[in-house]
Amino acid sequence: MRILLTGLSTFWGGRLAQALEARDDVEVIVGVDTRDRRVPLERTEFVRCDSTFSILTRIVAATQVDTVLHTHLVVDSTRAGGRALHEINVIGTMNLLAAAGAPGSPVRKVVLKSSALVYGSNKEDPYVFKEDVTRSRGARTNVERSLLEVEAFLRDFADDNPHIAVTLLRFANVLGDDIDTPLSHALRLPVVPEIFGFDPRLQFVHEDDVVGALTYATAHDVPGVFNVAGDGALPWSEICALVGKRRVALPPVLTNWAAEPLRLARVLDLPVEVLALLRYGRGIDNTRFKQAGYEYEHTTAGTVDAFARGLRLAKTIGDKHPSYRYEHEVEDFFRHSPAVVRSQD
Repeated sequence: MRILLTGLSTFWGGRLAQALEARDDVEVIVGVDTRDRRVPLERTEFVRCDSTFSILTRIVAATQVDTVLHTHLVVDSTRAGGRALHEINVIGTMNLLAAAGAPGSPVRKVVLKSSALVYGSNKEDPYVFKEDVTRSRGARTNVERSLLEVEAFLRDFADDNPHIAVTLLRFANVLGDDIDTPLSHALRLPVVPEIFGFDPRLQFVHEDDVVGALTYATAHDVPGVFNVAGDGALPWSEICALVGKRRVALPPVLTNWAAEPLRLARVLDLPVEVLALLRYGRGIDNTRFKQAGYEYEHTTAGTVDAFARGLRLAKTIGDKHPSYRYEHEVEDFFRHSPAVVRSQD
């Protein structure tokens, strides 16, 4: 495979590049992003570009990649404002699909990482969303609207390019030792917020299963739309109990206003879509992707338990060790300098 990977400097882009480098069936990996890569990589080529990916047509033609792996979508509205969200998610994806579908393009597979946010979270929702079930109410937030626009463009692209295998993966809420999301941030606090009178059931997917699912879709032909989540669901109260945290209730009315002091104090930023999740919850059916051959490493309960073990370990040994900052000039020195003494191993 010759792979073009977007979002190389993001958490998922870096993790996926490392996973793909370990595969013998991957010949070339070209990673693009607006910032330098942040993890050590051996054979991934990095190309800096703008957030709209306007140069991708030239990159695809020059590198003759046959697979495009799009991980650059922003699914956390605390990471970018409305204009930046639209530019990165919508305009960036439009340019990516234009490059993949250009006349003479060598691309034969497109894999896109999306989110279960497209289903929303409302009181009229079904207990579990299957891939062909639409949300019960219109999108309320910029991140949800942008993801719905992206998926609409992807459907049109798949219809117009039947020779290209198009895979869309919608991921549930992610937990893990390394990933930082509004929910994982909340669960790391001494006291965890809830909404008074509500105890929603939530699903999680482990960060390793996110990488595993994207790698599986890249290495296998599984066109279509797939939900990705660990088996089962847990009430928010039980999740907090497993993690060993007490809860503090936000009022059921004017909840967003009540959460504002947490944002101003930079303690916790709970976006509107997460507050809706803490009120109504959401479940997604993961049967289709399992039938396509993917085997999960973790259930929802197992994901929460692994996260809790990580928190207990960090509390025991501390987490104040210096973090590694990737510097490609330093890494190039260690790999290529004649001054470095190399053993046969």
